Amino acid sequence: MPTETTLASKHGPIDWNATGPSDCRVESKRGALVAIYHNAPARAEALAAAAVAAGHETRILPPPIAGLRPWLDCCFDLVAINPFNEWQDPVEFVRLIRTVAARRPLLVFSDRDSPDDRMSALNGGADDAVGWTDNLPELLARITGLLRRSRIAAGQLGEGELRIDLIDRRVERAGRLIRLPLREFDLLANLARVPGRPVSRAALLKAVWRIDFDPGTNRVEVHMSRLRAKIDRGFAWPMLRTMKGLGYALFSHPD
Repeated sequence: MPTETTLASKHGPIDWNATGPSDCRVESKRGALVAIYHNAPARAEALAAAAVAAGHETRILPPPIAGLRPWLDCCFDLVAINPFNEWQDPVEFVRLIRTVAARRPLLVFSDRDSPDDRMSALNGGADDAVGWTDNLPELLARITGLLRRSRIAAGQLGEGELRIDLIDRRVERAGRLIRLPLREFDLLANLARVPGRPVSRAALLKAVWRIDFDPGTNRVEVHMSRLRAKIDRGFAWPMLRTMKGLGYALFSHPD
């Protein structure tokens, strides 16, 4: 394990064994909780504001001089950090964050468009790395991608108000439990794997019914109508939408 001297910064050494308060949150229905660290407050706040606008919750982390465990040992869904401005050994810092973040996704970003920075981050254990802190759309896209892959790996799908548990076959929207029979659940899960993108009728027939040809029935339309009534009825905006000539799509936000 790196020593305090290894990770000394302008803020002082990190005490790995220090303990402190942990403000772990109760599970929220708003979206993922993204923890952000950057030594420049304006850049951290810009990323946090963009993430909130995209539907996430955020927490800006202070310099970790009180110890890394109380800094990150909480219910964050994703950690986004920039370790390149002040740490003597950014790779070792990323390795420590990887340890305390456990299985939660770790995104490392740099103020420079530097292949060396990205390689250092990935070698240190980051799940993804990107340059240009000001490129907020790409940062947000990478955060969304990491969260999606993390949920799929954990047997979960869904963004925004929607939560789908693939193991227990449980669906919630905005905290409300929605009971679905087998076919409707499978339709929803297939759409949730590619949010915002249309899935054709033929693709749904193959994925849900294991049919490689058009049987000439309206079974997809009937089941989609039933699913739409359960997922969208009583809510402020529709998640399930018909894309004329393309198929059906599931949207996580009322764009």
